[in-house]
Amino acid sequence: MNLPAFIARRITFNSKRTFSKLSVRIAIIGIMLSLAVMILSVAVVKGFKSEIRDKMRGFSGDIIAMKYDLNSSYENSPFSISQDTLSKIRQIPGIAHIQPYAIKTGIINTNEEVEGVVLKGVDKTYDWTYFKRVLVAGKVIDYSDSVKARKQIIISKFLANRLKLKLGDDFLMYFVQQSLLKRKFKIVGIYDLGVEEVDKTYIIGDLAEIRRLNKWKANEVGGFELRVRDFDKLDQINNDVGSFIAYNIRTYTIKEWYQTIFQWLSLLDVNTEVILILMMAVAVINMISALMIIILERTNMIGILKALGCTNWQVQKIFLNNAAFLIGFGLLLGNLIGIGLGLFQNLTHFFELDQSSYYMQFVPVEFSIADILILNLSTLAVCLIVLLIPSMLVTRISPVKTISFK
Repeated sequence: MNLPAFIARRITFNSKRTFSKLSVRIAIIGIMLSLAVMILSVAVVKGFKSEIRDKMRGFSGDIIAMKYDLNSSYENSPFSISQDTLSKIRQIPGIAHIQPYAIKTGIINTNEEVEGVVLKGVDKTYDWTYFKRVLVAGKVIDYSDSVKARKQIIISKFLANRLKLKLGDDFLMYFVQQSLLKRKFKIVGIYDLGVEEVDKTYIIGDLAEIRRLNKWKANEVGGFELRVRDFDKLDQINNDVGSFIAYNIRTYTIKEWYQTIFQWLSLLDVNTEVILILMMAVAVINMISALMIIILERTNMIGILKALGCTNWQVQKIFLNNAAFLIGFGLLLGNLIGIGLGLFQNLTHFFELDQSSYYMQFVPVEFSIADILILNLSTLAVCLIVLLIPSMLVTRISPVKTISFK
């Protein structure tokens, strides 16, 4: 029989506590709240990073290839890539999709409102999978009729409200070149990405219309968007793509293209680390206080055990086992609260956000079993290791003094 474990169970579950009762409850609550906060902190940060990354990837791809020149405007310089080169790029492990695009600036003048926008032209090879998720009205561009497709536009909810436009409306868009050109478009869809930098700037149209406006050749584009299967291998795949393209074509990862946003996301990791350290400290301090009170309460028992021949380490293990039971109970409650609140938020979106500041309307939560296990095991391990120090208090307790005192 494991004597320390047996006595620890009796102390934990069968004994009637006196003045240590409140301290033990506070310690359990401290561990419970600390773990719940740590689980939610990691899940919320992971949710933020995942949601915002998906938004930027869904709109601009993972890698952007464009002509390298001194052009500082929104509009791209035209170039072309041979079908042989495109085939080689598609065969790179990790490349999921390649799609051409072009950019054209213009001015919308409607309902006595004037707004400068950027027309992003795409073709029938465009992957609409993510874009359909952010459509709030209408549909994507239909390329079954190439003539009608050139007149179809998808506008953001932000611009639609600003220009007082709705689904099905027509509007004129002016393009300033050597001569002023105007084109009539029809709104077939309204999207809401939730990223103000995109929503207030971009409308989506047909690449063929931009080619006509710029008098480009049929195979010329403003750039290519490449999507990868594994975002963690983005930099390596970007280097591989660069080895197949001409010297005057440069590739940018989405992290470089939206550098400010991804730098902000990286700062969230620092905030999470600070929270984890503080919460771990709270759990440890509460357990140290509770363990010391428990030891002082059991002074007579410690003296009797020593008199019966128990070593200091055996007595220490009794209280470390006792602490492990208490920590385990606190971790159980912490998991229930942390995971429960996260699931509640995922189902109801109860906690809302200002989309203009946080790029989304609600607090995102993304759980990972690995993260939860690591937080539980690390909390248990850190607490028990740190508790070795206060448990050494038993070595200073003399059996003669404690028994005679009783």
